[in-house]
Amino acid sequence: MTELEKEPEIKVENVVASASLEHGIDLQAVVKAFPIVEYRPDVFPGLVFRTKRPRTANLIFRTGKMVCTGAKSEKEARRALKKVVRKLKKTGMVIRGKLHIKIQNIVASVILGGKVDLEGFYKMGEKVDLGGRMMYEPEQFPGVIYRMKDPRTVILIFSSGKLVCTGAKKEEEMNQAVMKLRQELDENDAIIYDTP
Repeated sequence: MTELEKEPEIKVENVVASASLEHGIDLQAVVKAFPIVEYRPDVFPGLVFRTKRPRTANLIFRTGKMVCTGAKSEKEARRALKKVVRKLKKTGMVIRGKLHIKIQNIVASVILGGKVDLEGFYKMGEKVDLGGRMMYEPEQFPGVIYRMKDPRTVILIFSSGKLVCTGAKKEEEMNQAVMKLRQELDENDAIIYDTP
């Protein structure tokens, strides 16, 4: 790495996690116990149970399935879902069995620290297998859409050097994808680092 190169700044923007209980939940009982939840069954079949710390929105369905959005890490998503279950238990609701939590998607924004030659990188990707498929139609979208095979992610690459990485199931996978892309950009002279 040269003096001009910096480590990419990676910021997790959203973690989506799903969870399921081994039984259903009486949503009307949740509404009675927590009048602040949002529940409009004529519009959406689940209710929205928000937590402040961590700041998340948790969808709860009568089947016992739950979805947490808005967390900034895997740990936060797990903590939020467990917190909701604890709050339900405190009101006297019977919750049996263990909560099964699975991370579904992690979305991160990234600043590479240099500008990207999108056209050059895209043309290189057409000649050499970079380990994924790329799409670049600047008239329709201002960035390259890169579907990386390993780790399985989708990265939106912009000429400003900003990226959006999505599809990872673990923060480690997301970091690997960003570093792998950074290496591919470097090796193909498709990144121009900002001078100090």
